[in-house]
Amino acid sequence: MSTMSASAVEEAKRAAAKVAVENHYPKNAQWVGIGSGTTIVYVVEAIKALGVDISATKFIPTGYQSKQVIINAGFTAVEFDAIPPGTVLDVAFDGADEVDEDLNCIKGGGACLFQEKIVATQAKEFICVADHRKLQPRLLTNWKAIPVEVAPIAAHRVITKLKELGSVNPVIRPSASVKEGPLKTDQDFFIIDAPFKPLLIKADLEAGHDGNGKDGVWAVETLASKIKAISGVLDVGIFRGLTGPQATAAGGVGGERPVAAYFGMADGTVAVRKAE
Repeated sequence: MSTMSASAVEEAKRAAAKVAVENHYPKNAQWVGIGSGTTIVYVVEAIKALGVDISATKFIPTGYQSKQVIINAGFTAVEFDAIPPGTVLDVAFDGADEVDEDLNCIKGGGACLFQEKIVATQAKEFICVADHRKLQPRLLTNWKAIPVEVAPIAAHRVITKLKELGSVNPVIRPSASVKEGPLKTDQDFFIIDAPFKPLLIKADLEAGHDGNGKDGVWAVETLASKIKAISGVLDVGIFRGLTGPQATAAGGVGGERPVAAYFGMADGTVAVRKAE
């Protein structure tokens, strides 16, 4: 894999954000989810560059950082719990730590995974924006651990359960300053980073591979469900399952898997992956 300079990586993110916004920002958008992470600054920049009237548009952040980005751009930020009941967001843009061939994502490197998930699953469609380093054949190829948001009181119990599922050395994520102890999310929860072997996608299962945890090998959907079911887990940093349109077709609202992912490539182009 070629190494890119920091400025080239930033340009790649900017290019991906521009194309994603041009293709998916709805005319007359009323409610727009804005995720966390390094690409989101460019998403907001790209929305501004569209030159559309956003005076009536409400932007819903997934955490403290994205709220500041929204406010600094002169947009109207509305907290998720302040949107009227039953409101469906027109679109949600967010980044990812890793994306596989089925468009399953690992998120939570920035510790906002729970809010990112509730915003994504309240939107008609979730659009992922990243640079090409995030695009991998399987989750846990480059990004080595699944972020799991847990109640502090249950953290050690959850670690025990994760080890039973085959995680090797799951750890509570420390804050930037050792003195402060574990990192706290916006919910005042802890994040456990749980390493697993690369996760199987649909093609692997169709080829007859066993994704039920034998030798610590899991399919994306199966492992995500198992971790989510552990008492004390608020949510899991695996975004999988239905896309927004699939959820709508099934009579629900919003899905956690993106309908499309945009990757800024090393050569300045933008690659688009669309969900099946």
